[in-house]
Amino acid sequence: MTAHIEALALSLREAADPARRAPMAAYMRDQFEFLGVATPARRAVVKAFYQTWQPNGATELLDIAREIWNQPEREYQYAAIDLLAMHCDKLDIQHLPFLMELVPSKSWWDSVDALASVISKVLRYRHDGMDQAIVHENMWLRRVAILHQLGWRDKTNHTLLFSYSLQRAHEKEFFIQKAIGWALRDYARHHPQAVREFTAEERARLSPLSYREANKHAPPLTPSSLTTITQVDLS
Repeated sequence: MTAHIEALALSLREAADPARRAPMAAYMRDQFEFLGVATPARRAVVKAFYQTWQPNGATELLDIAREIWNQPEREYQYAAIDLLAMHCDKLDIQHLPFLMELVPSKSWWDSVDALASVISKVLRYRHDGMDQAIVHENMWLRRVAILHQLGWRDKTNHTLLFSYSLQRAHEKEFFIQKAIGWALRDYARHHPQAVREFTAEERARLSPLSYREANKHAPPLTPSSLTTITQVDLS
């Protein structure tokens, strides 16, 4: 490990509570080892570390992020994502392959969803690579494609969102069904009527979970407020 990573590792070990290791691992279905650092303590350690070190450009940022990511305990993957999120203004589309490469590595919903948030910021309302990701054999990359527009509000390409939702609507995988519902529900905060119309029209194709999640907070679909999806110009 480089001196920077050794310093971070020491701080994380000092903040660890060994009694938390087993419960934290169990929560993640025993797929990863943990140091036993509670989330608030980890964030404090990471924040302090990153205040003392600034990457000299994107190359150094990605090199350090990869070295942190490759450490065995789960807290290191979280720390690497924190680093990327903190300095995502140094990244652009040319760095997308690096981020997408991390997605299937040590993957579970916690790391994948956090990476999806970083990827969303790097894309900056573009969709590069998402058409390939939505049909990828790796389920987590498909999830990223579904979720990459979270928080885009009026910048959301609703045609793409609805298309991706239908492309994966047949899947039985919980994390895909949940992602579809989550992405649609997020968009419904900005255009509830469009989501209500889409899910009503495609209810037979969407899984019950996706449909339920999409309409969790949506108002009822009423004839008086009916507008066709094609009339909503959000692309």
